Amino acid sequence: MDIPAMVQQMAQEARGAARQLRALSRGVKDRVILRVAELLGERQAQIQAANRQDVEAAQAQGHAAAFLDRLTLTDKVFTAMIKGLKEVAALPDPVGAVTGMWVRPNGLKVGRQRIPLGVIGFIYESRPNVTVDAAALCLKSGNAVILKGGKEALESNLALARVMQEALAEAGAPQAAVQVIPSVAREATLALLKQDELVDLIIPRGGEGLIRFVAEHSRIPVLKHYKGVCHIFVDASADLKMAEEVCFNAKVQRPGVCNAMETMLVHEAVAPEFLPRMFARFRQAKVELRGCPRTREIDAQVIPAQAEDWGAEFLDLILAVRVVPDLDAALDHIARYSSNHTEAIITRDYARAQRFLTEVDSSVVLVNASTRFNDGGELGLGAEIGINTSKLHAFGPMGLEELTTTKFIVYGDGQVRT
Repeated sequence: MDIPAMVQQMAQEARGAARQLRALSRGVKDRVILRVAELLGERQAQIQAANRQDVEAAQAQGHAAAFLDRLTLTDKVFTAMIKGLKEVAALPDPVGAVTGMWVRPNGLKVGRQRIPLGVIGFIYESRPNVTVDAAALCLKSGNAVILKGGKEALESNLALARVMQEALAEAGAPQAAVQVIPSVAREATLALLKQDELVDLIIPRGGEGLIRFVAEHSRIPVLKHYKGVCHIFVDASADLKMAEEVCFNAKVQRPGVCNAMETMLVHEAVAPEFLPRMFARFRQAKVELRGCPRTREIDAQVIPAQAEDWGAEFLDLILAVRVVPDLDAALDHIARYSSNHTEAIITRDYARAQRFLTEVDSSVVLVNASTRFNDGGELGLGAEIGINTSKLHAFGPMGLEELTTTKFIVYGDGQVRT
């Protein structure tokens, strides 16, 4: 069978599985997820052997150490996968929940009921632990999923898929609810993106290049997360000690992630006091500082910022810094350069905090807290399949509820329309 035909058949099987999943009880879904956790423990050696094939091939291809680290299923990663599965099983099931019910003048009772999206295509780069996370979230929310992982993780992903399908079969659930495309060819990705009659949503997770490729070629709605250009504004009324702690955490704790701060905006009234202290701490952590002319007046060692630095997602220990005259200037800068991911203000002024929350158009906006909290687990969703920086149909971290939609349900007693 050629690749397009294979992918179409997988999509058809997923569509059939999705219909069956709609009727599965929470107990069955949780039993499958917990059985996957058990099987991961039992089959860890076999899965790690498959993973070693991927890692050795990636080493031979000259991939960087950071890439190999993401690719490797260590004992620690296995422990985290098993823990994550148990956490997903413990989450409330959103499917079937009725959100509101009202009565019309003619006696009709109208409500909304939460339902699965249907079939999800999940396209991601070479982090095989994401295979398990995504499958568990889709299953718990009643969705069938077709997984297309990075070519470097193929053997790992196939081994994990076999475990998940075994757990589904044991519970009498359709094995086609979780499928991994067994091809590394780009043609397979393109074939999946053409299944608009069978697949309801595409979720890409990875670098900006992958997401732009998917968005440009898909016939299916795509949830996009191009990049995280995240800002913190240190207001004139900020508690500067708090600002120092928050900004340091946002930049340094994990600089290579999408919710790390990339630009720090500082009100001119506090910049002379705040920046020298903040810069000393950043330099101890080996952060490279790139600043505007007013920033360099305060510290001449700062590298002059270039125009492209203001919209950059550095994903590294690099920070752009701008001194601004007021909140309006900070809001203007964010409106121009933000990627609608995460922004924060450090302030003791309630009115400014509320204005910032109202006017900043990003998926998560914080007051006096680190941008690093834009994460499904940290925000109480339990887990996430990704962060959406477009607004349809969800905005921000996507947990179980965001993997569902609602339909109208109507109870009547013989009413007819006149």
